[in-house]
Amino acid sequence: MNDSTVAVLAFDRISPFHLAVPCTVLGEDRRAAGVPQGRVLVCASERGPLRTTAGFRIDGLRGLAALKSARTVIVPSWRDTAEPAPPAMIKALRAAHARGARIVGLCVGAFVLAEAGLLDGRPATTHWAWADEFARRYPRVQLNRDVLYVDDGDVLTSAGTAAAIDCCLHLLRQQHGAELANRVARRMVVAPHRQGGQAQYIEQPLPKSARGDRLGAVLEWALKHLDQRLSLDQLAERAAMSRRTFTRRFREATGTTVVQWLLNQRIAHAQRLLERGEQPIEAIAEQAGFGSAMSLRQHFAAALGTSPSAYRRQFRS
Repeated sequence: MNDSTVAVLAFDRISPFHLAVPCTVLGEDRRAAGVPQGRVLVCASERGPLRTTAGFRIDGLRGLAALKSARTVIVPSWRDTAEPAPPAMIKALRAAHARGARIVGLCVGAFVLAEAGLLDGRPATTHWAWADEFARRYPRVQLNRDVLYVDDGDVLTSAGTAAAIDCCLHLLRQQHGAELANRVARRMVVAPHRQGGQAQYIEQPLPKSARGDRLGAVLEWALKHLDQRLSLDQLAERAAMSRRTFTRRFREATGTTVVQWLLNQRIAHAQRLLERGEQPIEAIAEQAGFGSAMSLRQHFAAALGTSPSAYRRQFRS
């Protein structure tokens, strides 16, 4: 299997958007960042041309045999949660997982992974609108209906639409680092880093960055001052809001708390610093706002399951 090859499973009546998400994020041109270009294969268990929900058709797809060369296999959605996936697709997913490929179910693609038995006894998520149906049909799955995505090692699942972008950026970040993931996110004009545990349903997925938006301006300022001690009261005062109003507006805009948002941003900043150079861990901890190397190691281990030193070695290799 090729570590840079991703297979995306298409099907008849697929949504073009759902198909485009993994193809765009994981197939983005990386050469300017000095990273080998990823290879994305679009495969299907059904003969083409495949119809899409937008009215046009897709032709020239590969068959399921192409999954054998992929390190990551993605089911970007599914056409009908009440309809079983084709037996050939289920068989191919099980075989790919058995030989060590990472399997990803985006949005209601989680239904296909659950049908294949790949989620039994494991944590997973799906689109909030179909969470009740999923829980009834697959009681052996540990459904977490309130998060953006769940990374359980060799199997990942995400919530719907924008959360699929977050999940694919997470995959890109794991394989090639935060710098490339942020570069791709900027080109797509989406949030560079939203942790999987963030809430699915929020009133405004991204804070506005317009000059007239006080909250957006404060968040931009905070990102430039992560090395400082930042408190809820300090940020609320800077936004000219009461603590209560700022807290409410912040959660509406980001889907998380101020403390968790700051922690997520500091971890992402530490990742970029570790990837870029040879600075001591202590210096990186200070620049990212953790204060000490011990604090950075503790938070890094809790969030990413590894140490800062091991993370740096991973991306050097």
